[in-house]
Amino acid sequence: MSVQHQRNDQEKYELFMERIQAGEKIEADDWMPDDYRMTLIKLISMHGISEIMGALPEKEWVPKAPTLRRKLGIMAKVQDEMGHGQLLLRVAEDLMAPLGKTRENIMEDLFSGDLKFHNVFHMEAPTWGDAGLIGWLVDGAAIISQTNMLGASYGPYARALQRICAEEVFHAQHGESIILALAEGNEEQRAMIQDAIDRWWPALLMFFGPAGAETTGSSKQDTTIKYKIRTKTNEQLRQDFFSKYIPRLLSLGLKLPDETMHYDKEKEQWVYQQPDWNDFKNIVKNKGPKSEARLRLRKLSYENNRWVLDALSMKSQQAAQ
Repeated sequence: MSVQHQRNDQEKYELFMERIQAGEKIEADDWMPDDYRMTLIKLISMHGISEIMGALPEKEWVPKAPTLRRKLGIMAKVQDEMGHGQLLLRVAEDLMAPLGKTRENIMEDLFSGDLKFHNVFHMEAPTWGDAGLIGWLVDGAAIISQTNMLGASYGPYARALQRICAEEVFHAQHGESIILALAEGNEEQRAMIQDAIDRWWPALLMFFGPAGAETTGSSKQDTTIKYKIRTKTNEQLRQDFFSKYIPRLLSLGLKLPDETMHYDKEKEQWVYQQPDWNDFKNIVKNKGPKSEARLRLRKLSYENNRWVLDALSMKSQQAAQ
């Protein structure tokens, strides 16, 4: 690379960072550093595919929901999640276009294991209590994470999050409605909630990622904060989740799976037992309880409906001729 070319890239980078610091939005056709583009591609692709994979645990409950009203509610939620995934994959595809990649490459990366989906969606959902907990606490955690990026420096992602977060609020209310109904029920129904919380607790703790990742000097958290894609660290987001939901759990007479957990007034933070982060590493490597089954279902659906993509592609080619 010539000295002049390096100087031009450095000037572009400095101008780019000035725009970031000034709060301007970066658009798909703007110049951006390679690490900014790759960070966004990884983040948005993972977010998009997690929305799609995240619909699968609740999809299992569509035919088993206890009433017609609950069935319609969870069907609408599954539809929303799939729509979020499609919206985000379109945003990712625009970023990938200069690299000669498409949404099909995203799906191929998912099936090969190169693209991960969120750790919580590798978990089992054997009871109706799980369906409620996913809506209430998992979507609640997602809202905390996603609202932290509403001001993201990348304009298309920030705009997509505006719609997604608005709909996720309804999803959390849907889940809370299920939990409240069970909490007001009989002893067996209340036990169903507690059982779901006990089983999901490690996954909820892992939702935001390891606390130490932002102190390594090379983590994706550092990069996302540097480029103002998000503003808070993993641990700050987890503490926000605790502050919002622990009082609500306790108000329903539910017990925290961690008996040592308490709020330290001096440090102004929740003290809790760390989950086994080796489990987290295994889960995101597709070694979770339902990883294989959900990937198999997603791949089967993709292959069975491939003819639609082929037909649309042929139609586009004919229109261009």
